Amino acid sequence: MCGALALASCGGGGGSSGGSSTPPPGGGGGGGTTTPTGAFKSENETSRFLAQASFGANMEEIDALTGTLASDWFVSEMNAPPSYNLNIVNAAAQEAGAFTPGVGFTNEVKNLPTELFWKNAIAGQDQLRQRISFALSQIIVASHLEGTQLYELPFTFADYQDTLTEHAFGNYRDLLEDITYSPAMGYYLTYLQNTKGNPATGRMPDENYAREIMQLFTIGLVELNMDGSVKTDNDGNPIETYDNDDVTGLAKVFTGFSFDHPDFYPRRDALQLQDYSSPMIIFDDFHSDLEKSFLGTTIPAGTSGTESVDMALDALIDHPNTPPFIARQMIQRFVTGHPQPDYIERVATAFAGGTYTLPSGEAVGAGRRGDLAATIAAVLFDDEARESTGFESDDFGKVREPVLRFIHWARAFDVETVTPEFTRILWNTGSNNWLAQAPHKSPSVFNFYRPGHIAPGTETGSAGLTMPEMQLVNAASIAGYANFMTFFSLELLANNADNPDSRNSFIPDYADEIALAQDVPALIDRLDLLLSHGSMSQESKDTIISIIEDLPLENPDDPNYNGPEFRTQLAVVLMMTAPDYIVTR
Repeated sequence: MCGALALASCGGGGGSSGGSSTPPPGGGGGGGTTTPTGAFKSENETSRFLAQASFGANMEEIDALTGTLASDWFVSEMNAPPSYNLNIVNAAAQEAGAFTPGVGFTNEVKNLPTELFWKNAIAGQDQLRQRISFALSQIIVASHLEGTQLYELPFTFADYQDTLTEHAFGNYRDLLEDITYSPAMGYYLTYLQNTKGNPATGRMPDENYAREIMQLFTIGLVELNMDGSVKTDNDGNPIETYDNDDVTGLAKVFTGFSFDHPDFYPRRDALQLQDYSSPMIIFDDFHSDLEKSFLGTTIPAGTSGTESVDMALDALIDHPNTPPFIARQMIQRFVTGHPQPDYIERVATAFAGGTYTLPSGEAVGAGRRGDLAATIAAVLFDDEARESTGFESDDFGKVREPVLRFIHWARAFDVETVTPEFTRILWNTGSNNWLAQAPHKSPSVFNFYRPGHIAPGTETGSAGLTMPEMQLVNAASIAGYANFMTFFSLELLANNADNPDSRNSFIPDYADEIALAQDVPALIDRLDLLLSHGSMSQESKDTIISIIEDLPLENPDDPNYNGPEFRTQLAVVLMMTAPDYIVTR
């Protein structure tokens, strides 16, 4: 049932009974200190784990890691130097000709945050950190979409990207604090220079950030049990987490924020480049000194702005909803679209307790509520993510995000010259004619898809399964993705480019695959391991094999025809557009 393109995708889990924060031995890539089990016990399992925990594997990584301990890999990823963007963007913004008064920065400078995302995701040596950062960007959303203020201020957005990257293995409470003081979020959710209310005129503080930090970043709309299930009242109705009084009370907290500059309203020409990416400060003269009540918390009148923010963020992170609300979304971003309650509870417990014991016996996490290293370890090493007994369940699996599919292709085939600056199609892939998703270019604070999305008119929808990525799936986007991958796999963009730099950009290395082109079943088996961790059905493989075998190895009428290369290129497209690949299990 899961094979009917993405429209019949599955999500969920297999009902594992592992412990709340420590999986039983053998539950994921370590299973003791000497015997590899779970994640890296075979080539297929290694490929599968890396599809979840990174932006995708290549054969060199699969060969090197199979038979080792995934726990060791996880710890090494935590210690890998982070890939940051801000210094690169600042340097480009200060080059001669980068800025024209009255016009702004060049498109090349403005688009740098997108280009650096592609480079870090494809070639970065901190794969897990970058993967977590991308997942967090879909929960704590700010957008670099063209036509917005943040597109005009690429350094401001680069600082937001770096904040997510910095805290990827840190603490969610610390992340929320740095995001709250981030000029990017101040711009995006309109509380930069948000002033206190004025009873005489009826002016009220801007409520945008107060609403979204509750609804989207921490507690959600309805009260949850630790396993993510919804709490109900005596009439069976969901219990709302907050009302408008909570919003107006919390909105008073986020007043008085402005640039780190002596003036609350500085002249534009008085600001330096670094002012747009330095943490905002709170001007107490513009901060509400009234009592602030929300979510059962009361901040006394006269409390300073900094103290008010600290108390508010503490209340949000300590709210009982925050662990399951964040845990469920992290599972969805890495493993399965419809996680089972037991799985959510185990991950939420790791978030709340701040620690997790890897299969090797090594503990990660500082023991503080909101620890993200412990949380992501719980996501990746849980039995439901690692034990194959539940993989064929109709409610397990996730639709691969289109952005992840393209990056996987680039990594799997060791693309040469990762230069998105010369490949304009990558400047914004959000159109249905391409990927229907562009990194960091969400159309709204609600991301490209909602975590609770149930796709109407589909088998998953009929089963009541949440499939967030299905919100991107339609007739246009299915064809658009296929065309997009065809352009890259067959090197059509490069071959038709006028610019020599463009012709040399994103060229795949298919040498090992081309060597198998005369033995098509062997070629498809290799691609199945590399792309689908050996999970493609024999029916799908047989269909692809029959298509590829019909392609001649030689064409006497066309001296430029390269049969082995064309077979390989088309096989890659067919594999990456097959339902068995698009739905990862």
